[in-house]
Amino acid sequence: MNLAPIAVALDAPDLETAARWATLVTPHVSTVKVGLELYLRYGPDVVASVRGATGVQVFLDLKLHDIPATVAGAARAVSRLKPAYLTVHAVGGASMIRAAAEAAPNTKIAAVTVLTSLAEDDLTSIGLSGPALDAVRRLSALAVGAGAQALVCSPMEAAAVRAEVGPDVTLITPGVRPRGAATQDQARVATPEEALASGADLLVIGRPITAAPDPGAAAADIAAALRRTSGSV
Repeated sequence: MNLAPIAVALDAPDLETAARWATLVTPHVSTVKVGLELYLRYGPDVVASVRGATGVQVFLDLKLHDIPATVAGAARAVSRLKPAYLTVHAVGGASMIRAAAEAAPNTKIAAVTVLTSLAEDDLTSIGLSGPALDAVRRLSALAVGAGAQALVCSPMEAAAVRAEVGPDVTLITPGVRPRGAATQDQARVATPEEALASGADLLVIGRPITAAPDPGAAAADIAAALRRTSGSV
């Protein structure tokens, strides 16, 4: 059985819970995602704990954003953990993205375009010229030109981003919620089926799986729904 193109966000209260969730979902999904809070609390050990013996892909979501030299040093430091993906903020600029890509050549640098928690009014308030779709397309082109091999955008912008950057860039979409699930702190969302149809390659799903009574069963259900829809997952 092919694993579903899902990165389960392991936003757990402790290392033991994160490792347990990873064990439960790994038979069904391709990737587990370690976010900033978990990494800062437990450090590099968290990557080994959630990877376990399965060799599941680890998406290290640290959203680095600093001067190029500092980001290069951070990317180099975590590259020894062999994450499949490492995020940086696209608004850090081309030089910063390029520095990260050069410092971690065996990891896909994933540039975060516009956070899925931001709505149109938020872009205006932070001085980012919108609308969101235009901002995402500009940042996507900039990031890929600087060496990013993956992009993080909302499902609502995935089709436009794919048209902008072509077929060879991995599109990662947070803000994915199964039909009927609460949107919580996400402003621009879509169902897993809609996200894949829009051109996403990897779907970030957290609480709809990890907050379920049985995270493994929840992951299996979503994976099965994707297989039924696409016929190829």
